[in-house]
Order: sequence, then structure tokens, then C-alpha cells
Amino acid sequence: MDIRRVQERILNLKKEKDFCILAHSYVKKEILEIADKTGDSFKLSRDACDIDAGNILFCGVRFMAETAKMLNPQKKVYLANGAAGCPMAEQFSPEELKGLKKQYPDRTVVAYVNTTATLKEHCDVCVTSSSAVEIVSKINNDKILFIPDPNLGAYVAEKLPQKDIKTVNGGCPIHASVTGEEAAEAKRLHPDALLLVHPECLPEVVKQADYVGSTSGITAFAKNSDKKEFIIGTELQIAESLQYECPEKMFYPLSKKLVCADMKITTLLDVLRVLEEPEKGCEVVMSAEEIERGRKCIDEMLRLGEQKKT
Repeated sequence: MDIRRVQERILNLKKEKDFCILAHSYVKKEILEIADKTGDSFKLSRDACDIDAGNILFCGVRFMAETAKMLNPQKKVYLANGAAGCPMAEQFSPEELKGLKKQYPDRTVVAYVNTTATLKEHCDVCVTSSSAVEIVSKINNDKILFIPDPNLGAYVAEKLPQKDIKTVNGGCPIHASVTGEEAAEAKRLHPDALLLVHPECLPEVVKQADYVGSTSGITAFAKNSDKKEFIIGTELQIAESLQYECPEKMFYPLSKKLVCADMKITTLLDVLRVLEEPEKGCEVVMSAEEIERGRKCIDEMLRLGEQKKT
């Protein structure tokens, strides 16, 4: 089946069946092209608060679809491919977090948004890679327990030395797979390129970067920079998307290991199948109580993210 025909069919069906399609920046280009809203986790969290359609189809991973559901409890939310999970989001159980909270009772629990809905129920506030520094700086407690990504936590701690930030073992296995030696070699191979990396990378990679930021931050930096060459230290889709958007510039992946299988598992035909037969799709179902408990830390993230800097 021709890709363009599938895309046209999807565009027609989403209008006919009152769907809004949200797609994370890491999914395949042909899916990004038919989405109503695209971006990183923080942008999509904001976007999910302002959707008129009665149904949401999320092209990403499960924790993102759960977030969309918690922000839209009255709507039906579907995950385009039910197998799309996130290793980092599933690293801790609620029981393990309860144990950590007993061990550190005086700390505010800050959860990276890459966590399950059940884990969010036991956290004080969520953050994303683009909002973590700003939001943690606004928390009225200098003692922080940051889960589950110690690399993002270390980045926040470096930016906010006034905060006492405790991290635990965990993190994104994809971003953390890149070594400092690989970063140095990439810079040697492309001496005129700026290195742009995601804070989920190891500190030894981050310290070599010319810019550190979220996927949306990396994208904006590359687009707005006067430089012509960049090494992209996050999921390979970002380098590909930037190459299409800025054909006059050159983008080099930091490592061929930066491929998220959970993001790539969703296909254009998965999207089509859900729109054709929603009743057979992977609907995110949560009780009103689960939504209320899990949403508190998301609402706090959005509240603190809206506050003006002082």
C-alpha cells in the first residue's frame, strides 16, 4: 500500500471519527507528517490540555498516553501500538518508591515524566528534560529525591548547586549507552560541528557538549544557529528530521546506538488500524481515582512551569 494513500486515509478518518493525533518527535517521519501536534514530552503535555476532539490517538510510548488520559479523563485515549513501552518508566515499582520515601522523608519527590501512572501517584511533582531545571528551582524545599534518571538528575544538580539532589540508579538505556570516548571521537571526525546532547546522556558526554537540552531545545538551537554542522546526541529521528527541515546544514548522529525501539515500533498502519476500528485499539483505561492520584504531580509540573521566573 502506498504511504501517501495511507496518510490520506488517516487524515480523512481522523476528521470523520473526531480524533486528534499526538506524536512524539522520536517516531517515524511518515507519522509525524499526519499528526496534529508533535514535540517532546513537555510540549505534548501542554498540548494535551487543549484538545477539542473527542478522541486522542497517541503515537509514542505508554507513559505518554497515560499522561494524555490523565489530562483528558473525559476523552478516549488510544496508544497506536500497545507494545510501545519505556524501559526507564518501568524501572521502579510503587513499593520501591515508598521505601525510598521512608528512607528520605524530608525530600520532595521529583519524578521525570518518563514514569508510569502508578508511580506518579506517589510523587510530588513531574518534570521533563526541558522543564526540570526551572521547576526544581521553584520547589520550596532544597532537599530533592530525583527519580528515575540519575543523568538528568546530575545535570539538574550541576545547574542548581543550592539544591541537595539525591538520585538513584536508573536512566535511559539508549542515551546512557553512549560513552565519553564516542563523543570525543565524533568531535574529532567533525571538528567544525557543534555537539548538541540530551541530558539523559552520561555526564562524561554532557560535559563535552556545546549545548545540552531537550529534543525541542536541540531542534530549536540547531535551526536558529548560524553554524552549519551539528552532532546530534539524542534519538536518530531528530537528526533525520533536522536534515529535512534544514537541508543547507549537516547533521551527524552522535552514535548509531541512539535508536529507541519502543518509539520505532509504531507504524503508519498501526495508526490507520486504530482509526478504522477504534474498538480493537489499545485504549488507555484508568479509574477516576487513579487519574486523580496520578494527575496531581502533572498539574504541579504545569503550574510551576507557568510561573514567571523571579
